[in-house]
Amino acid sequence: MIITSLKMTSSLYMFLLISLILTSLTNGDAGLIQTTCKTTKYADLCVSILHSDPTSLNSDTKGLALILIRVATANATATSTFLSSQLLTTTNDTTLKTVLKECSHMYAFSGDALRASVQDFASESYDYAYMHVMAAADYPNACRNAFRRYPKLIYPQAIASREDELKHICDVVLGLTDHLGF
Repeated sequence: MIITSLKMTSSLYMFLLISLILTSLTNGDAGLIQTTCKTTKYADLCVSILHSDPTSLNSDTKGLALILIRVATANATATSTFLSSQLLTTTNDTTLKTVLKECSHMYAFSGDALRASVQDFASESYDYAYMHVMAAADYPNACRNAFRRYPKLIYPQAIASREDELKHICDVVLGLTDHLGF
């Protein structure tokens, strides 16, 4: 009876130990994500994006910023592609097609700026990284302004939502970059 009890206690102890180890492996440094994201303008967005990427658990602040840049780049590229596809499916309105083409280019430039910031992070040129991320966030303004130049054109909500999302992610990256030191 005592031997059976010891085996059960030993088995329970091993189970708890393995559970604790697995929990710490899966939670990684979730505290760093929470702490770091709290310092940004859009903390909830920051946490949401980083928790959706399993590599974030093993990342330092620089790694977290790079994950967010990857997400922002994907957003800019997808928006550029979306706008290009709208050129093919819109009416024969040449003004609208011209504006959509300009917008597509602006989002492509945004993606280029974000890719440049990755190189800046790699060389620890955080001031240049900051500048490239700021540029990436600003390129969508040219799209919005292109629609404003033509009063008969309405800025589509689908583009406005994508613009806001990209700007918010860039704002989070800028907040993280502030902590890396210039």
